[in-house]
Amino acid sequence: MSGREIPAPQEATAGIRAESVSATRFGRKVLGSFIDVLTWEQAIDRLIGWASQRESRYVCICNVHSVVTAGGDHRLQKVISEADMATPDGMPIAWMLRALGFPGQARINGPDLMWKLCARAETENVAIYLLGGKEETLAQLSRAIGQAFPRLRIAGSESPPFRPLSPAEEGRIVARINGSGASILFVGLGCPKQEFWMSARRGAVNAVMIGVGAAFDYHAGTLSRAPLWMQRNGLEWLFRLGMEPRRLWRRYLVTNTLFLFRAARQLLFASK
Repeated sequence: MSGREIPAPQEATAGIRAESVSATRFGRKVLGSFIDVLTWEQAIDRLIGWASQRESRYVCICNVHSVVTAGGDHRLQKVISEADMATPDGMPIAWMLRALGFPGQARINGPDLMWKLCARAETENVAIYLLGGKEETLAQLSRAIGQAFPRLRIAGSESPPFRPLSPAEEGRIVARINGSGASILFVGLGCPKQEFWMSARRGAVNAVMIGVGAAFDYHAGTLSRAPLWMQRNGLEWLFRLGMEPRRLWRRYLVTNTLFLFRAARQLLFASK
């Protein structure tokens, strides 16, 4: 492992077969998508370090849905594996990393990562930008952030239309983000749209782009979050299914079944 890498939490454990895709990434593939092995402290420190230099980076927050989708979409799998960081969002992804040799791996999920990063950004005088969601959601989210972190500067926010944008429109969005002075861009466009958007704009957006999915709705209060005991036991999907059964039942039936099958197959081959 390169000396420039940040040590992983269980790196010293004997017998672990890890993978590295760059000088700063250390982890394993889960269903074909490379997921980083790291602690909360390492994740936040790395993100703030990039933001302080206004580096153009992108971060994928990976749950069961995203890795299963990526298993059938090589473009998405490539985007996740080539990200500057991909964290284990869903508890089952963290469990997979534990089963693959990293027993202390935490679940590093989008809503908590966003809030922890806002807290750190406030103390480091790092400005943020919000992209995605409805106008009313962004207004409520901005108020919630302002109440929780009164010294944090929200350099801008916008709700792009739900239609394909022209190159000129996309260019104006990038120009507004760069002109705002923001160093962290939270992207709430949903998976896989946000992953493709960030990947295509690495090198153009002068900020750390983080795809946080439904975090905007959670923190704005427009979507209820599962109780902690359900989050910790990998049952957040069940809570969301109960909230939106008609919209989500097919997604969870297919996705969860495929995940269980593919995860069992990966662990079987890993044991051999």
